[in-house]
Amino acid sequence: MVVAMDQRSNANGDERFDPSAQPPFKIGDIRAAIPKHCWVKSPLRSMSYVARDIFAVVALAVAAVYFDSWFFWPLYWAAQGTLFWAIFVLGHDCGHGSFSDISLLNTAVGHILHSFILVPYHGWRISHRTHHQNHGHVENDESWVPLPEKLYKNLSHSTRMLRYTVPLPMLAYPLYLWYRSPGKEGSHYNPYSSLFAPSERKLIATSTTCWSIMLATLVYLSFLVGPVTVLKVYGVPYIIFVMWLDAVTYLHHHGHDDKLPWYRGKEWSYLRGGLTTIDRDYGIFNNIHHDIGTHVIHHLFPQIPHYHLVDATKSAKHVLGRYYREPKTSGAIPIHLVESLVASIKKDHYVSDTGDIVFYETDPDLYVYASDKSKIN
Repeated sequence: MVVAMDQRSNANGDERFDPSAQPPFKIGDIRAAIPKHCWVKSPLRSMSYVARDIFAVVALAVAAVYFDSWFFWPLYWAAQGTLFWAIFVLGHDCGHGSFSDISLLNTAVGHILHSFILVPYHGWRISHRTHHQNHGHVENDESWVPLPEKLYKNLSHSTRMLRYTVPLPMLAYPLYLWYRSPGKEGSHYNPYSSLFAPSERKLIATSTTCWSIMLATLVYLSFLVGPVTVLKVYGVPYIIFVMWLDAVTYLHHHGHDDKLPWYRGKEWSYLRGGLTTIDRDYGIFNNIHHDIGTHVIHHLFPQIPHYHLVDATKSAKHVLGRYYREPKTSGAIPIHLVESLVASIKKDHYVSDTGDIVFYETDPDLYVYASDKSKIN
């Protein structure tokens, strides 16, 4: 589907906003609206968040081992998995350089935090940089990229079901690190992967080594205290963290009530791609996971520290106008986002092979086939 109109009519004949229209402002206009203090990076403040999260992780682990109660373990898993996700977000700031202006500090803290949760820091950092530089581009984006129709229809039916049936996509991140997405090749652990330039190979080798040390530590602990203990203390929270990561990153680029465009060729620009990003309200988790839901301004200006994103967004909204989609207000627990996630995964399957402005389309046979097959069995 290709849309070239500035306005489209809804069922009642009312004119409504077309998010694929060229914005009437430039990225410099947005930058100028953001207060100067929002660009200031404080290493001390950033490290205070690291200390807060590490203290909470250690305290929870000690409490779980001490109580060793099946009443407490589920509470521990949910809380600890969320904190693992918060730790990822701080490492994510290191990767963007928004943690501090000290490159060595960013690299050291990023490796420690990401290796702890089995993420290869430089491998992730470089592919994530590609994501930001190409956000909203059908072929060149790196995170939850839409599949062109031809590639989608060449996938086996079982692969489609795995990719588009909740909760399975929410467990995809470790596989993505090893194999990337369909249609893309390379591993985040391999220095010779096509993801990386030859000059980056030593960086990838360093990150993979740190990742391997963490994995070896977990194996050693399994022999020392038993695999069940390691699974309960670390393994289950790791799975919860992966589900957080997959769900949040998906929802930042999918699942809005109105379909948002993806671009190719001459229609794509850094600004237009960034404006397809969606802010989300995560209720009590906003502060816990460092306001990562305030995502539009982060995508346009990843140099801004997470603790200034809310202020920066408030100041820039009048420039963005209708290109900024105010997030639906959440209760304490963002249950409303589950509905958005499930609905989007069930209907946003592929985009057209042609056209420079495209929108997600739905495979009408995907779940019908599964339903028919279950009836036969």
